[in-house]
Amino acid sequence: MTFQAPTERSIRWSAWEGFEDGLEHLDIRRHGGETVASGIIVGADEDSCYGLTYDLVVDEAWRVREARLRTTAGHALHLESDGQGAWRADSQPRPDLEGCIDIDIEATPLTNTLPIRRLSLGRGRSAAIDVAYIRVPSLAVEVGRQRYTALEPGSLYRFESLDSGFRADLPVDHEGFVMNYPRLFRRWT
Repeated sequence: MTFQAPTERSIRWSAWEGFEDGLEHLDIRRHGGETVASGIIVGADEDSCYGLTYDLVVDEAWRVREARLRTTAGHALHLESDGQGAWRADSQPRPDLEGCIDIDIEATPLTNTLPIRRLSLGRGRSAAIDVAYIRVPSLAVEVGRQRYTALEPGSLYRFESLDSGFRADLPVDHEGFVMNYPRLFRRWT
């Protein structure tokens, strides 16, 4: 499955239960052969409210090359990747993330688009992957094990966390961006 090239656009998601529980605004733009995604999230977890900004740079194959995250509470994280699974966090090597191609920022459905686009799975095909999983608001990074399955290539994918057993069927648009993430996020632009 080949998705259309992303256009310069804005996307907004709210928390599943409504704006009072969270809101994200994302701008997508092309710069040379790269796609840059810049987002701002106002959200809450079980213990507190948070604000988060992030900038991701992905190459033409949708591999993360750089991620910058900052919370309004002052936590910051700068990840860099060679696109082949070697990572640096805040200029320090992170051998524990070796082999991770994608990242998953737990507060946004955007990062589900990265493996969906990169893997280009055919109908019924699955791929298990390791990701650099970023917790919010702490910005702690750990390896997460996930599986993606193409239920309807180009429009519907199953996400599974192999660590927790959580799963969700994710409808996507013609560019591979998540429309809705049941029980977590609703897209409204």
